[in-house]
Amino acid sequence: MKQLLLIFFALSVLACKKELKNTKLSGEIFGTGYSIIYDSEINYKEEFDSLFYNLNKSLSTYQTNSLISRINRNEEVDMDVYFENVFNASKQIFYETDGAFDPTIGAVVNAWDFGPENSIINLDSLKIDSLMQSVGFNKIIINEKTLKKPKDAFIDFNAIAKGYGVDVIGEFLESQNVKNYLVEIGGEIRVRGINVEKQSSWKVGVEMPHFDGTQSILKAISLQDEAMATSGTYRKFKIDENGNRYAHIIDTKTGYPSKTNLLSISVIAEDCMTADAYATAFKAMGIEKVKDFLKNHHELKVFLIFENDKNEFDTLSLNGFPEN
Repeated sequence: MKQLLLIFFALSVLACKKELKNTKLSGEIFGTGYSIIYDSEINYKEEFDSLFYNLNKSLSTYQTNSLISRINRNEEVDMDVYFENVFNASKQIFYETDGAFDPTIGAVVNAWDFGPENSIINLDSLKIDSLMQSVGFNKIIINEKTLKKPKDAFIDFNAIAKGYGVDVIGEFLESQNVKNYLVEIGGEIRVRGINVEKQSSWKVGVEMPHFDGTQSILKAISLQDEAMATSGTYRKFKIDENGNRYAHIIDTKTGYPSKTNLLSISVIAEDCMTADAYATAFKAMGIEKVKDFLKNHHELKVFLIFENDKNEFDTLSLNGFPEN
């Protein structure tokens, strides 16, 4: 009888494991798609939509009445918690990277926007010099709840806001005692715990660069209690009259496009906002500067895909970026 009870108990445990199901939600936000997977039967879509609405209302430069748009028009407004969090993180990473990450470069990036067939537009040097006068995140100061900036300074948090949005959703799930989840917005990812349906770590893909717009996965890696963001240079690039390819990267010191052999930068960090910002900064820094930087930043794991001297794809894993 005791043996039968043990067998029944074992079968019951197996049945319970098979019944574990994730809630899976997806949709459109920030001009891209999102996917949220978590181990609760409660549907939090309404709460997610509310958080997305508040994030856009604070940080979207595409909404004319958002907090950041009003700041860029030099209106006097009070900061909210979303803006303050992104501002403070941006300021820290701006100084850490010696200005390679600079949310005030947006106006210059816009001025260098794509011309016909992705060709480089020859801007007047006086125009660039004029725009560069307002570049420098160190010129932006928050005093209590108000912000002071040069009149023509344009703040754009697009290179960090998506990652921050991932963190906001993740932190909400944790506040609801959800311990196992994956949040992904436009390829930026944060995971905690495990995938309960598969009883294994979360698997995420690192994309192979393709200049023709097609998509494929170079390799899959396991993440647990981490976040990963990827910044690529192979989708948005320009070609000069000599056929040289320039990524959509503007040198924050000169205001001119920077040539780079980096194609993709994936960064793993504790939170997605940090990973997102550093992935952007490393794109501008180049391989050698990234390698030197990471010697003092062991908390960041990095995977680089680049073109070597033979114009072939090559890869480099730094600080223990996982192989699988």
